[in-house]
Amino acid sequence: MPASPPPAASPWGRRIAIVATCVVSLLVCCGLAWWQWDRFTSANGTFQNLGYVLQWPLFGLFPAFMFWRIRKLREKAEAESAAEPEAPAARKPEVPAPRPRPDTPLPSTGAADEDDELAAYNRYLRELNARDQQAAE
Repeated sequence: MPASPPPAASPWGRRIAIVATCVVSLLVCCGLAWWQWDRFTSANGTFQNLGYVLQWPLFGLFPAFMFWRIRKLREKAEAESAAEPEAPAARKPEVPAPRPRPDTPLPSTGAADEDDELAAYNRYLRELNARDQQAAE
């Protein structure tokens, strides 16, 4: 489990900042919803404006939802860590040193045949490239 950040100097100051952010977000988004409602009720309003009327309050509630969700997850993690007995520090298994490679040569796989085929293929590609260059001129 990753280390948790150090506690803030004042938990109340942090909570007040979070609540203030949530309230400001909700107020701004409700203002935007009101603006979209005015646009919808005007002569050139569309149903897209009505959709925004319904969406903006949800956007405003999102920071409060995230704060609630993070708190629930943190409480759950704390409850799980309190329920588990403290396990002793796990020892890392020792990794053996790599063995040196033997100096024996590999059996022949017909590399000379593959090289001849590869050289013939490369010659064919060069011929095709030369034809394309002549055709382009």
